[in-house]
Amino acid sequence: MRWFWIDRFTEFVCGSHAVATKGVSLSEGHLHDHFVGYPIMPNSLITEGMAQAGGLLVSEQYGFGELVVLGKLAKAKFYSCVRPGDTLTYRVKIDSVRDSGAAVTATAHVGDRLHAETLLFYARLGEDSEELMGARLFRPSDLQHWLSLVQVFEVGIHADGTRMQEHEYPLSEGLGT
Repeated sequence: MRWFWIDRFTEFVCGSHAVATKGVSLSEGHLHDHFVGYPIMPNSLITEGMAQAGGLLVSEQYGFGELVVLGKLAKAKFYSCVRPGDTLTYRVKIDSVRDSGAAVTATAHVGDRLHAETLLFYARLGEDSEELMGARLFRPSDLQHWLSLVQVFEVGIHADGTRMQEHEYPLSEGLGT
């Protein structure tokens, strides 16, 4: 089973920033245990949502053709509780990109209320990562399907304002498929 903490992107600007949303529903199983009688979305899962949004933004810098993983959570600050019925808005911004990875600033809001702010560092594993790890971490076709589900190609634009096109990212050809 895969866990996705983003429902969709509403903005995606290559190399710059993105905005994604997550609706919090009482039907999500983790809320029944956290906490019984007063369900709140765990901050660790909100952090994961910000990390997924930032990770996809960083991954686009490498044409979605190389593995990018969260390497470090350098800062995380939380201000309130997120309850069922709330909609989280994740805002991620690339601060710097290097050959080895990238730094991203991320926030989570509920309406106009700031809920969390984080500083995330991503590691770029490179083309030989499968040999080093001994296993494939994901199938490119799964990533392509996820990008479509969260509507990256419907809202995504390049820095020059032109629309992102799915065919620009030949995910079915790379990473061991």
